[in-house]
Amino acid sequence: MEETTPADNSFVFDQMKRYAMDLLALYKQEKADRHQVVDITDQLMKYAEDMNRAFSDLRSLNEELRGSYIDTVNRLSLVAEYKDESIYRHIERMGLYCSLLAEKIGLPDDDVQNIRYASPIHDIGKVGIADSILMKRSKLTDEEFEIIKTHPLIGAKILANSRSEIVQLAEIIAVSHHERWDGRGYPYGLAGDSIPLPGRITCLADVFDALISSRPYKGPYPVEIVYDILKKGRAEHFDPELVDVFLDNIEGMVKIRQEIGQVETVLKDDFTWSERDQEAML
Repeated sequence: MEETTPADNSFVFDQMKRYAMDLLALYKQEKADRHQVVDITDQLMKYAEDMNRAFSDLRSLNEELRGSYIDTVNRLSLVAEYKDESIYRHIERMGLYCSLLAEKIGLPDDDVQNIRYASPIHDIGKVGIADSILMKRSKLTDEEFEIIKTHPLIGAKILANSRSEIVQLAEIIAVSHHERWDGRGYPYGLAGDSIPLPGRITCLADVFDALISSRPYKGPYPVEIVYDILKKGRAEHFDPELVDVFLDNIEGMVKIRQEIGQVETVLKDDFTWSERDQEAML
């Protein structure tokens, strides 16, 4: 075996020393990296906590604002209802009818909720119509009916230029809920799919509630008669697909009517047509 010289030993020692220094540097770097990772992780966790608090505060603020908008809509609805005591709790039922129908046709949850809160304000424009016309028990004259036909435009004007999504939807409903599928409605004579869907939904629910409830010009109609009237109005007065879904779920609609507001039971053999409904040929 060859013997190593002192020079060789010195070279090996220096090389091992360099290896040791390199390993120590790597260890220190690794340790620093670990600390850096820990520091970054801590910062990210703190950032996430701050973001969660911010989102929570934002959600609370949005819920508070939404609650304020809903309260405003409800108060405006009560203004319209105040003009006519015979439609007591009609606005509450309207929200439930419309949201149930919206749910059954598969609208997203947010849209279902928005139409629930926006639809009750559909007749806010009636605040601009004289009580002598609104409360008239007999048939309206042509002139009086022309005045009635202005209430969607009055309502749209009252609700215009709002920043609230719910009030914006209420404006659309107010101006379109008297349009007819066949184009013979008002105020614009829109037809078919050109009528906004929320207006078509509200139109159907509004007619249903008017038929099944008392009004100054009529008594309540039996469910069987209401069913036949809505079916007859399919593709004429109402969106045909909406009518099909509505009638498939009429038990739920009738349940809403029975649970909210005073109900008068009328048998099919005992009811009488109102002069207005005969004129409209519903």
